[in-house]
Amino acid sequence: MKLALFDLDHTLLTIDSDYSWGVFTTTIGWTDPIDFNRRNDEFFAHYKAGTLDIHDYVRFATDALRQQGAVKAAAAHAEFMRSVVQPAITERALALVRQHREAGDQLVIVTATNDFVTRPIATAFGVTELIAVELERDQSVGGTGWITGEIRGVPSAREGKVTRVEQWLTERGLAWADVESTFYTDSINDLTLMEKVTHPVATNPDAALRAIALARGWRILELF
Repeated sequence: MKLALFDLDHTLLTIDSDYSWGVFTTTIGWTDPIDFNRRNDEFFAHYKAGTLDIHDYVRFATDALRQQGAVKAAAAHAEFMRSVVQPAITERALALVRQHREAGDQLVIVTATNDFVTRPIATAFGVTELIAVELERDQSVGGTGWITGEIRGVPSAREGKVTRVEQWLTERGLAWADVESTFYTDSINDLTLMEKVTHPVATNPDAALRAIALARGWRILELF
């Protein structure tokens, strides 16, 4: 199998969808803009520095969702897709995905953003296989069935991306040796997965990843 793995934020998208969703919730009045933006910026700085506590972040990022409920959340996300995400999907990114699809490769988006935010975005790229941070749902007797703010299973962040891809392969009776894998990412946070695949591609790379890519002779791709 030829496997094409794509990070999402700043790799296929020109924005960070998680961060942008948080900003969007302030524009529709779900959160206090001053307090939320301050905390959102702090978490984003930790993400870029590789020091993010993803469990704390997910509780923070999903707090408004929990309060608003599933129906309002779905309507808000549809508007988020229309006004924020679609303008951030470039033809070059779509062409990259299309190139791998037409080559018969198995496409998978692997992102540290949660599945509520990213599932519709993956669909917009025509990618059905999504490995994202899975949000726990309240499945208790008489429970709401809605998100709790906790993460289910291993979060697909940093080393967790390798774990989650390995789980995805195992579920299909495969191992790394059975696939020729390519991974596109912008972020130094994804270094462990870059080191695992057959063909690492530093895509719109941050400074730290660019330096490593140059030192190791990895392909560098500028989509944006």
